[in-house]
Amino acid sequence: MVAMPHTPASAKPTATRKDVARLAGVSTAVVSYVVNGGPKRVSPATEAKVRTAIAALGYRPNAAARALKLGSSEMLGMIVPDTTNPFFVMLAHAVEEAAAERGYALLIANSDASIASERRHMENLASRRVDGVFLSSVLFEPDLRELEAAEIPVVLLNHSAESPGFASVGVDLQEGARLAVEHLAGHGHTRIGLVMGTNTGGGLDGREVGWLEGVREAGLVPGPIIRAPFRRPAGLEVARELAGRPDRPTALFASSDILAVGLLRGFHETGIRVPEDVALVSFDGSPEAEFSWPGLTTLAQPIQEMARSAVDALVTGGSPSNRIFPPTLVRRASCGC
Repeated sequence: MVAMPHTPASAKPTATRKDVARLAGVSTAVVSYVVNGGPKRVSPATEAKVRTAIAALGYRPNAAARALKLGSSEMLGMIVPDTTNPFFVMLAHAVEEAAAERGYALLIANSDASIASERRHMENLASRRVDGVFLSSVLFEPDLRELEAAEIPVVLLNHSAESPGFASVGVDLQEGARLAVEHLAGHGHTRIGLVMGTNTGGGLDGREVGWLEGVREAGLVPGPIIRAPFRRPAGLEVARELAGRPDRPTALFASSDILAVGLLRGFHETGIRVPEDVALVSFDGSPEAEFSWPGLTTLAQPIQEMARSAVDALVTGGSPSNRIFPPTLVRRASCGC
């Protein structure tokens, strides 16, 4: 005798498209048109009946079956190095909104600035057969073979260097840093230091290049370069260390808002006034820059434009291109304005 599987009395059978059609008094095709937004139009009255039936039955379309039919998962992936960094929070949110406008959902993965984790996420997204991937890599030249082998298109996001064969979207880091130094020199500062966030790949960051260019253009001797992880506590420690220096620079360019926020706290704790004792300009344009005290003068990245450009590049395809956006100097109190 074969035992029959037992279904708990509380378990509800899964509603099907036929169940919805029966309750609404329409064909299954009409249910499909309502759920998928086409291809044929449905009258408002009929759509209302179908949606009422869907709500009553708790119907959920089968995403796997839909993906198989369309040949598309309608899902995009995004890998960022730090989901606690306000800049990447803003960027991911903007990409999610731009993707939704095109009918795509977004999976977001955090690599935690680890090359191994970044590769693992790429393998995972490739196995899920997403329709494309936005990669904010920890490397200047990331290994994309896993996604290439799966024939999944990639856009390198927050990427300011050309990568032959791949689309990329970024901001002009070098020009932004040069503008920061030019602005601080305009306030009369002759010793301008750099607090440079460290990157896993070890390549020369455009912000360091731009800082040095700006210093030389102003005819100044380069101030100290202090390297620290892109973390608030790292900025705090840098400020504490600088507070004890007799040759402390009178101005600093911080390569990210998140570092600058740590600097602000460290200077406050050690009695160093901003901007009276040390003027400060940072990079990114995150909400923290606006709501810190004093408010941070920052080079703001055009997040919305970058996100839309990245989504367009991934969804429409075409020849890979490299789009570089200019940052905007947002003047607040930290620089002395």
